[in-house]
Formats: sequence, structure tokens, C-alpha cells
Amino acid sequence: MAAGDHVAVVGAGSWGTALAALIARNGRPVLMWGRNPAQVEDINVRHENVRYIPGVPLPANLRATTDLAEAVRGAQLVLVVVPSHAFTETLRAIVPLRPAAAGVAWATKGFEPGSGRFLHEVAQDLLGTGVPVAAVTGPSFAREVAQGLPTAVTVHSDAAAFAQSVADVLHGPDFRAYTGDDILGAELGGAMKNVLAVATGVADGMEMGTNARAGLVTRGLNEMLRLNVALGGRPETLMGLAGLGDLVLTCTGDLSRNRRLGLALGRGKSIEEAVAEIGQVVESVQTANEVMRLGSRHGVELPISALVQRVLHQEITPAEGARLLLAREQKPEYAEPLVRDA
Repeated sequence: MAAGDHVAVVGAGSWGTALAALIARNGRPVLMWGRNPAQVEDINVRHENVRYIPGVPLPANLRATTDLAEAVRGAQLVLVVVPSHAFTETLRAIVPLRPAAAGVAWATKGFEPGSGRFLHEVAQDLLGTGVPVAAVTGPSFAREVAQGLPTAVTVHSDAAAFAQSVADVLHGPDFRAYTGDDILGAELGGAMKNVLAVATGVADGMEMGTNARAGLVTRGLNEMLRLNVALGGRPETLMGLAGLGDLVLTCTGDLSRNRRLGLALGRGKSIEEAVAEIGQVVESVQTANEVMRLGSRHGVELPISALVQRVLHQEITPAEGARLLLAREQKPEYAEPLVRDA
């Protein structure tokens, strides 16, 4: 990317703001798009996103606008950072505005609601195969990134040069950006860890202990690995930042909305009360359905994810879910290898 070309960050929530601030601190001009005029004014005048990351100063070379066309016009890179339920609508709006030379990356985790498609499938459908695309994922709480605390993520794309160019924009003194080419596996890890974080949150909310938490994280990783292999992803993707790294962070860090949802449920609150208390989108509610559809379609048993789905649909209580999980039959930890020799 040529020096001076701006990066368009589409989405002014906590994660979009954090990544925009990171890129601006790395010396690139950033124009961020957001829907809320008052929020945009705060970013431009006060240099602070008061709603999502209060108290964290934003760089002066980070500007915001409510005009999507203005944000995208002339951009060398378009980085989409919106909730998964808004991804298709947002990308569809970007398509006629995108400069011909601009690739599209996203730091959105989840599936397309209704269809259950991976986001790279949505992107390829709307943008066509000639536009380079990439997914940015890994263990990264927005507030810590905005504060400049050390973080590592990974950028996956079928186009190696584009993955590297996106990583170059993000990489800085306190932020490491790795690259990979298993976009399916990377997206699965980023979505599925949200479901498993609910399970560990529930266990901690019920004060089941740290042994239980470690067991859930480990067996949850096993579910991710088995589904990923069935879908055609590579095991090493989920043993890295996109899988294990993101899973550990989301299952143990109280900045995780999905973990906080589980904590509230484990302490006896209703889903409605828990979501209202969190005050932001909680991806796991919709993601659990899509994960279970994938598991059913590919014949992969996902016991922890299945019980999370039942709890989220209020078919069983968290306590009943815990009892059902503990009552499962004893068996070998690995009844068969994840990947068979050719």
C-alpha cells in the first residue's frame, strides 16, 4: 500500500474503534464510518468514543463520518468491523462504493444469520472472486487494543500478498499480526469460541471451580478441531491464535461479552436480563444455532455446544446442562485420530 492512502474502517463500535486507533497510531490516516452522528462528533471533536471505549484518547489522524461513500472513497483498504448480523447488509452497501484497487478485510466473527454461511462465502458472493479478501481474528479485547496493550492476531486469506498487506497495516510496536491461508478454519475458531465461552461462564457462575473451567476449555477445543477437520480446515489453524488463543481469552477474560452472558446465566439470571445488563450484541445466541447445524450436517458430535444451545433456548437450565454433561458415558479422550494418514 502506498504511503498516504487512507484505510476505511466500517463500524464505530468498540472493536472498530480499537482497530482504527491502532492503524492511526501506526501512522496511517484512517476514516471510520459510523451510523450515530453524536458518536461521530465525539470521535472528531473530543477524540474519544464515549459510548464504547470511554476514557481512552484516540489519535488525531483518526476521523469519523456518517457518510459511507465518503469513508470508502479513495481507500486502499476497506476493513469491515460490524456485528455478524449486519455483515451482509454492510458489505452489500460497500460494493458499489469500493475503489477498484481496494481489497476488503473484516474483523467480524460469526456466521450469516439464517443461511449459516461463513463470512468469506458471503464476501465472495457479493464481491466476486477477483477482489482479495481476508479475515482478521485472534485473542483481542477491544479496550486493551485501544489502550495500546500487547496483542497478537492472525490474518487469513487465500491471497498471500493481500494477507501480508493487511498484516502490515495492523502490525506495530505493541501489536503482532501473523498471516495464514486457512480462512475457513480461522473463521470457525473465531465464531465457535463464543459458544464455548458461554459454557465456561456458566460453570464459573455456578462456582464449579477452575478444574471444571480447564476441562471445558480443553474439550471445547476438541469440538472445534473435530468440526474444523470435517469442514476441510487444518488442525494447526485452531491450535494457534485463531483457535486456542481466542478460546482461552474468551473463556477466561471478563471483558468477554459471551463469558459474561454465561456468568449471569450461571448465577440465575434470565437471558433477557443478562443481555440487557451487557448492553451490546452477544454473538453466541445466534452462533450456537449455526454451529449445531454445521455439526449435524457433517455428522460431528458437539456435546458442549449442544447443551449451550439448549440453555440459550431456555429448554434446560444451566444446572440441568451441567448434570447432563457430567452424566455422559466414559470413553477414550481420542477415540480416533483427528486427521488420518493419506
